[in-house]
Amino acid sequence: MKKFTKGIFVGVAGTLAAAVGSLLTFKKTVVEPIENQEQKYEDNRKKAVRKSRSAHHG
Repeated sequence: MKKFTKGIFVGVAGTLAAAVGSLLTFKKTVVEPIENQEQKYEDNRKKAVRKSRSAHHG
């Protein structure tokens, strides 16, 4: 029974490690590029607004 319990704990730990690894991989490959693209759009929008306002104050 002792080996069975130890095996269950090792299995659960392995499953949790795999789940965490897959979530981190998903975040790195899918979520971060989307966030970076959104940040780039936001920065460009801010630059355009500044440029537009400075052009009309001259």
